[in-house]
Amino acid sequence: MTRHFLRDDDLAPAEQADVLDLADAMKKDRFGWRTLAGPRAVAVLFDKQSLRTRVSLTVGIAELGGHPLVIDTQATHLGRGEAIEDVARVLSRQVAVIAWRTFAQQRIEALAAAATVPVINALTDQFHPCQVLADLQTIREHHGSLGGRTLAFLGDGASNMAHSYLLGGATAGMTVRIGAPERFRPGEPVMAAAARIAAQTGAAVEFVTDPRAACEGADVIATDVWASMGTEDTRAERLAVLGSSGRDDSYRLDGPKLALGRPGCLVLHCLPAHRGEEISADVLDGPNSVVWDQAENRLHSGKALLAWLLEHA
Repeated sequence: MTRHFLRDDDLAPAEQADVLDLADAMKKDRFGWRTLAGPRAVAVLFDKQSLRTRVSLTVGIAELGGHPLVIDTQATHLGRGEAIEDVARVLSRQVAVIAWRTFAQQRIEALAAAATVPVINALTDQFHPCQVLADLQTIREHHGSLGGRTLAFLGDGASNMAHSYLLGGATAGMTVRIGAPERFRPGEPVMAAAARIAAQTGAAVEFVTDPRAACEGADVIATDVWASMGTEDTRAERLAVLGSSGRDDSYRLDGPKLALGRPGCLVLHCLPAHRGEEISADVLDGPNSVVWDQAENRLHSGKALLAWLLEHA
């Protein structure tokens, strides 16, 4: 059966560890794998704007010996309403893998259901699993392990990053603590799925409304923009609720909150960042920040995922 990566829990714990191990090996020997030699093509579809995803997948496919076929869907019939299933059938006959950065999760699930090649979620409104693979690789590099570590996320707990941290972190055996206002609580089906995984891996998943309590004793504190693609029209409302004004109950990741973490607490941000809103400039650019390693690891973890999926297709 063709394997897809549509959400973080599409990889079992041992499989996730295998991908991360391969990512580490590929980072040490960047040009040592030619999985896509031929070259075999990978279709990378974009409904949304992108920098890190576009660059990391394009470069990674080329380094694996393949041909990156980067497609702006608005320039295709998909942008005019062609059936997703028909697009999947056409692409499956010509490319080795399909990656798609799109809106609703149901869209990529429809693509995968009709595709006969692996499909990768390059971001949807509900999940961002490729980013969390890179984040887990980064945490392992700096802390040496994942199991038993505590990752706190501040901000919109219903965002794709929060959802992927819950699933991916629980799969890795981590305690994942989401700090968000009640109105931005993670989706209940995601919390339930993460709790089921945590029960098997010795992890834990938590939701708290106190941002300081979320950061207490954390090994890693992560955040993301408060108004991401598709929610820009609610930006003013989100700033008011999440509190970028610097009040004590703000969900902004700043120096006082970072100080609540354990010594050596890492700072993650998937970028782009709005300094002074969801994160203070001194924290983003400070010694605890590993955001540039995190961004680089999108390349290595992406290559590893491609190679792993093709091996298990």
